[in-house]
Amino acid sequence: MRRILPLQWALSLIFIVQMYLAMLVIGIVLFIPALIDRRFAHTACRSFCVWVRWTLAALCGLHTEVRGVVPQGEVLIAAKHQSFLDIMLIFGAVPRGKFIMKSELRWAPILGWYALRIGCVPVNRGKRGAAILKMMADVKAGISLPGQLIIYPQGTRVAPGTSAPYKVGTALLYSQLGQDCVPVAANVGLFWPKHGILRKPGTAVVAFLPAIPPGLSNGEFMARLERDVESTSDRLLAEAGFRG
Repeated sequence: MRRILPLQWALSLIFIVQMYLAMLVIGIVLFIPALIDRRFAHTACRSFCVWVRWTLAALCGLHTEVRGVVPQGEVLIAAKHQSFLDIMLIFGAVPRGKFIMKSELRWAPILGWYALRIGCVPVNRGKRGAAILKMMADVKAGISLPGQLIIYPQGTRVAPGTSAPYKVGTALLYSQLGQDCVPVAANVGLFWPKHGILRKPGTAVVAFLPAIPPGLSNGEFMARLERDVESTSDRLLAEAGFRG
C-alpha cells in the first residue's frame, strides 16, 4: 500500500487538473449555444459528467454505478451528499436535473453560470428562515419548467461515518410541490472525500430508492426519508468495506 499510495495520489492530482481543464473547454465551446438555447447548457453539463466518469475510471481506477429506477418525470429528489461526485452521478442519470444550490455558487466561474442556465435555485444558507421562503418561491416560479428538482436534505456534504440533521426545507418543498419524492443513497464519499486530492480505486455508487408518494405529514415524510437514505447508504458503505 505504501508503494501504491504515492502513485494513486499523483494520478488523482492529474485527474483533478484535467477535470477542471475539461470544464473550462466544454464551458467555453458551448457558451454561445447555451446562451441561445438552454438545451445546450444541459448538453454541456451532461458531457462533463460523462467525461469525469470515464477519466475517473481510466486514471484512478474508480468506477461508478447508478442503481435503482431513475425518475423520468417531475419529481423531487432528496439525496445523500458526500462529495462533488454524487452531484455528477445524479445529474448525469436524470433527464433534466436542477439543484437547490448554495447562493455563493452563482459566482463560481463557468459552473455558476451553467447552473443558473439549467434552472438551479440559489439559496442563501446564512438566513435559514428567509432562505426556505425564497427557495419555495423560486421553485414555485419555475415549476412549469420540465425537470427533476434535486435537494440535499442535510444541506452540506457529510463524510461517511458522521451524521448531520435533516433540515425541514425538504419537507416544505415536498408539501408545496405535491410530487413524489425519490430518495437517493450513496457511498461516494468513501472514494472521493469531502477534502483532499486522493481518489481511491473501487466502485462508487448512488442508488435511487422507491419514491415517497405525496400526502404525508412533514414529520412522517422526514422520518421515512432519513430512514431510507441513511439505512441504504450504510449498506452501500458496508458493501464497499467501510467499517465506521
